[in-house]
Amino acid sequence: MSSDEPVTLVRDVEAAIIPVGERVTLKQGEKAYITQTLGGSYTVIVNGNMFRIEGKDADALGLEVAAKPALTGAPVTQEQLEKEIWNQLRSCYDPEIPVNVVDLGLIYDCHITPLPSGSHRVDVKMTLTAPGCGMGPMLAQDVQNKVISLEGVDDVAVELVWDPPWNQGMMTEQAKLQLGLL
Repeated sequence: MSSDEPVTLVRDVEAAIIPVGERVTLKQGEKAYITQTLGGSYTVIVNGNMFRIEGKDADALGLEVAAKPALTGAPVTQEQLEKEIWNQLRSCYDPEIPVNVVDLGLIYDCHITPLPSGSHRVDVKMTLTAPGCGMGPMLAQDVQNKVISLEGVDDVAVELVWDPPWNQGMMTEQAKLQLGLL
C-alpha cells in the first residue's frame, strides 16, 4: 500500500527516523504519505523526512492493527518450526528496500536448539547492507520479535555480524530482479 494521497495522523505516534533509527514522536494532525507497508510496519514520509511506524501503531494512520495469531498448544516438530522461522524471517523488511531480509541475503545463519522444557532457542546471525545503518538495531529487534512470537520458541538471540561483508551477490535472483539489478 502506497499512495499519492496523505493520511492525517489521528494521534501522536512514536516513529524511527530512517536511516538513522533515532526515535521521535510524530504529532496528531500531521500529514503522512505511506510509501511501504511490508512486514507489518509502515514507512511514511512526513514533512519531507522518512520514518518507520510499527504495525502496533497502525491506528495512528487510521488503519486497523493486525490481529496476532492464536497459539494452539499443539506440539511442533523441529522441521515445522524451522519452516515457520524462515517464514517469519521473510516477513522482516528493511524500511527503505521492498525486499525481505532473507532474499536480501542478510541472514547468515539460523540455528535451532531444543531446550529441556520441550521448547526451543533460536540463534540468528544477520548483517546489514551497510555497517553504519542506524536501522540495524531496529531490524534485529524486528527479527527477534517475530521469531519469539512463534509457538515452540522460548528464547531468541539475534547477533549482528559483519564478516563476510554483505554485497549484492548475496541477494536471491528474485530480489535482484525486483530491484532492477538483472
